[in-house]
Amino acid sequence: MIDNFEKSFEMVLHHEGGYVDHPKDPGGATNYGVTKKVYEVYLGRECTKDEVKYMPLEAVREIYKRKYWDKIRGDDLPAGLDWAVFDFAVNAGVSRAAKLLQGFLATPVDGVIGSGTLKAIDNYPTTIKGVIETTLHNDHSFIKVLKTMIHLVKAGIDVAMKQENQQCKCMLQAT
Repeated sequence: MIDNFEKSFEMVLHHEGGYVDHPKDPGGATNYGVTKKVYEVYLGRECTKDEVKYMPLEAVREIYKRKYWDKIRGDDLPAGLDWAVFDFAVNAGVSRAAKLLQGFLATPVDGVIGSGTLKAIDNYPTTIKGVIETTLHNDHSFIKVLKTMIHLVKAGIDVAMKQENQQCKCMLQAT
């Protein structure tokens, strides 16, 4: 939904946290969920870990908007589903999030949310709530099986899943 990027961005920041450089995380130095490699692509040059650590929030917003929200067509998705797909795209990649959604909708699976996917959402025989719940379930199932995430407290994922499910429902009800 067109008005939901800022709210979704704030929720992603809440879940992604601040600066980390954990030796078991293949992403290396990361701030607000943005890896050093992604930040370097944004900057168009190599950067230091300190630059990642002190990354301006406006740059983070721009990265999330261009690299994730716009690619999942967040402005065109129904409220709640926009957040669920956005969050999954941040965690698992845009293509994987699109493919999951397309598979659920039984529409051609190409990893790109386009007019066919949007039409399938509009024509879905049940409520958007079911699509949201399936998307969130798959997002968190994906995170739990990541070998690189073993060092994190998995119990926190269950709490986050409940919070995200509630946030999606609130966003859906607000429309």
